[in-house]
Amino acid sequence: MKVKILLVEDQLIVRKGLRMIVEQEELFIVVAEAGTGEEAMEMMEKHEVDVVLMDIRMPQMNGIEATKWIKQRWPHVKILVLTTFNDDEAAMETLKDGASGFLLKTAEPEKLIQAVHSCLKGGLVLNEEVAARMVPRLLDKRKVEPVQVPFLTTRELEIAKLVGEGKTNKEIASHLYLSVGTVKNHITQILQQLNLRDRTQLAIYAVKNNLV
Repeated sequence: MKVKILLVEDQLIVRKGLRMIVEQEELFIVVAEAGTGEEAMEMMEKHEVDVVLMDIRMPQMNGIEATKWIKQRWPHVKILVLTTFNDDEAAMETLKDGASGFLLKTAEPEKLIQAVHSCLKGGLVLNEEVAARMVPRLLDKRKVEPVQVPFLTTRELEIAKLVGEGKTNKEIASHLYLSVGTVKNHITQILQQLNLRDRTQLAIYAVKNNLV
């Protein structure tokens, strides 16, 4: 079964380039394109979508607003934000709204394909260079704004830590010698206890609260 992808990018030439890269992977198909956040909303209404490749800077409605809106309506849809160094703060902001990660627009085509596959498996995709600058800021913020971590079992803490490191359910299962189903059940329980919406929020929570 094909993975259905929506491209959201205001520069036509960049969008066409992304389409060429994405459709090199035989499992992927671009079902729609949009040049603004508002157009993205319209395309989401018309098409069945599995993954959105989202630009940050767009006219009318930017990528941050569009990400928040899409995740509220279709929480199962994975959103991978495409960013530049000048947008990395904004890219981090999208993680709070449920994006599955961010990648620089200058990344190699293979990296983009791998990132989409990782999102589909439940992984958290972070560009190494951007993350290297942003994670220390998150660590500094947690010193200023400490948060008490509610009681979690030792196993739940282990799993939360691995989610914070960007591991997929399969990788966590292999690391802890558990079934994927058991890992999913633990994550569901952790999200309920911490009042979080999804594993992306859990990953951010893990960093902010020194679990990683």
